[in-house]
Formats: sequence, structure tokens, C-alpha cells
Amino acid sequence: MVVAGADIGTECVKVVVADDQRKILGRATVPTRGYFQDCYQEALNVALGEAQLTAARLGAVSVTGFGAACAPGATRSVAETLCHSRSAFPPQPRAMTVVDIGGRDPKLIHVDAAGAITSSRSVRKCAVGIGTFLMFASRHLDVHPTRLMDLATTAEKPAQVGSYCSVFAEVEVIELLRRGATAGEIAMGCMYSVADRILEMDRLTGPVLVTGGVCEYFPGVVKALAERSGVPVEVLPEPILAGALGAALIALDEARA
Repeated sequence: MVVAGADIGTECVKVVVADDQRKILGRATVPTRGYFQDCYQEALNVALGEAQLTAARLGAVSVTGFGAACAPGATRSVAETLCHSRSAFPPQPRAMTVVDIGGRDPKLIHVDAAGAITSSRSVRKCAVGIGTFLMFASRHLDVHPTRLMDLATTAEKPAQVGSYCSVFAEVEVIELLRRGATAGEIAMGCMYSVADRILEMDRLTGPVLVTGGVCEYFPGVVKALAERSGVPVEVLPEPILAGALGAALIALDEARA
């Protein structure tokens, strides 16, 4: 059996094609722009092309994410918390904290030793838009978003950037520039701002595994999270694909049930 899992997010659309041995046959990440349906179809076609398969071979298509309703032909929609916890759950069962740092709203998920979610928290509404906030900071610091982390490593200490509200934090970035803070200090401050938003949701209990596109493109957030919490933090391989992979694994689990 071959299935597809899709994570239709506000910053990127991700698709994974996997077989019944849980091997990834094809993958794709497409920036979100225009209509979600078009981006989803583009990502699905790319992943199927890498897998050298046609859509007719798919036994199921499981979707998650903000735009999950915009996936024609999907057989099931699954909650993001379920998908990220499923992709993070290891072959050797253990209780863990899964932190999904997506482009819109991070989630902190506690999972027990059987893989069941015991609690899940999201940031307050005014603190959403993590990816947009970091993109905003990159533009005002005049660097490509993928270089924001490089810029942060040039600073010895972070500038103080608030965590309560994304809009207020953006205003603070501009104010810090006016005051003469270095670009590196501001970049590092932005990473710590995101880490603080996560820690305000709930406590971290180890082991902690991080998923989501933000930690793939902005690893400084993970470093800041570990420093602020005092807890070791691991990153899932290919973290941006975690939601899509989890959706595919859930489809396979249901097929085997």
C-alpha cells in the first residue's frame, strides 16, 4: 500500500508519499502563495514524481494543517497535534514533550509512553504568526530569512524583544534599530522571543523533541529554547516534514487496523 500525507500550512505546503514499510518514497515542500488548492496539487505532483508513481496508486491521502480543507481528493483530515506526535513517537516507546514550531502557531504536546496525547497547548492568539514575524525581522535587518540565524551568531547577547504579541514584537524590532542595537543582537533577540512564547504555554518535561519548519530554517530558536528551559532539546530529522509524515503514518496505521 502507498499513501500520501500532506501538511497544508500558512508558510509552506508539505507532502510525503510513503509505502506500507513506512519508507518515504517522495517528498515535496512548496511555499504557500495564492490558493491553497494549487499549492497542494503542486506539492503532491512533485512528491509523486520523486516516487515515480501516479495519484491512482495512492490508497489514502491524509491531510492536516491550516489549509487541510483545501485538499481535493483527500480521504481524511487529521489534527496537527496528532500528526506531529505520531511522527515524533520513536520505535522504542517513551513519554516525551513534542514542540511543533510551525509558521503560524507553535504547539506544545505532552505524549505518554503509549504514544497517547495527555495534554496540548497553543500560544495565545496575539502571539501567532511565528514565521511571519521572523520574515518581518529578516526584511528589516536586510538579510535573507535563511541568513537570520547566521546573523544571530555574530552577537554575544540578545536584544530584548517581547514575546506577548507578534505585532508588538515587530514594532520593537524597528524601535531597536532606531536605538542602534546591532543587527546580530536583534536577530538573536527574535529567536529568544519565539522560545519565550513556547515556554509560556506549558513546562517542558524531557525528553523534548522539536518539529516544524521554523526549527529547520531558524535553528537558533531551538538553541534559545534549550537555554531558557534548561532541558536538552532534540530536533526530529527533516522537521519541516513532520506534519505530513505523521499524516501518512496515521493513514498506514488505520489501513493496518
